[in-house]
Amino acid sequence: MSPSPPGPSKTTTLTVMPLVQPEPDGRSTRWADHREARRAELVRAARKTVHHRGPDVSMEEIAADAGTSKSIVYRYFSDKTGLQIAVAEAVVLQIQGALEGVLRVAPTPREGLRAMVAVYLEMIESSPNVYAFVTRNGSVESGGPLGHFLDSVTALVAAPFARGLTEEHNGRARRPEANGADDELLAARVALAESWAAGAVGFVRGSGEWWLAHRDEPGTADREEITAHVAAWLWAGPVGLLARDRKTTAITSDSPEEA
Repeated sequence: MSPSPPGPSKTTTLTVMPLVQPEPDGRSTRWADHREARRAELVRAARKTVHHRGPDVSMEEIAADAGTSKSIVYRYFSDKTGLQIAVAEAVVLQIQGALEGVLRVAPTPREGLRAMVAVYLEMIESSPNVYAFVTRNGSVESGGPLGHFLDSVTALVAAPFARGLTEEHNGRARRPEANGADDELLAARVALAESWAAGAVGFVRGSGEWWLAHRDEPGTADREEITAHVAAWLWAGPVGLLARDRKTTAITSDSPEEA
């Protein structure tokens, strides 16, 4: 017998089911929110404790004032340095809000500079213990409390002066590409503004800490006087020179060329 011809082949079709994104776990979201809220509460409690007890306060004292145990505090902060950085971030946010407020109403860049110096000095005078807690016993490297605090304040101070000394792009200071002499000049001005800000923060910090340690001694200026002096010294330096140079350049460029 001859073999039967093969029948039609059967094709197996695979049905691809659409991927279903898992619904967010409500419990996980609530726990994350709770953890963030609890961490913020501990930062506020630590800041209050440091304000009243001093910068050498222990983690046990901070935990006790927060109504919890030290082991619970360590669930949210790996060590005391982590807590210092968290408190420093809260202080920087407060400074940022104050700076933004004074800069909005400052009629001139020089008044803006004076207002920023005033904000800094008011902050350290209002709570010298908290200021010491976030700046002492640390290196200026970015990873430590002091470096973190100074880097953040420097960035806040640099921004308005970089904008004031350069062209603005979408309302923000920029480092232009070096496509020509004008771009190179603008890039140089931004770099100078940033380097000035770093120096200015160091200068204000040094002057402010000296004033804080000697403010009760005879002959020491009060906060309003030292604010005016420090702002005048800074304005007479690089930022004032750059501002005056920019104004002179603008006047020169608008003048008709001599025949």
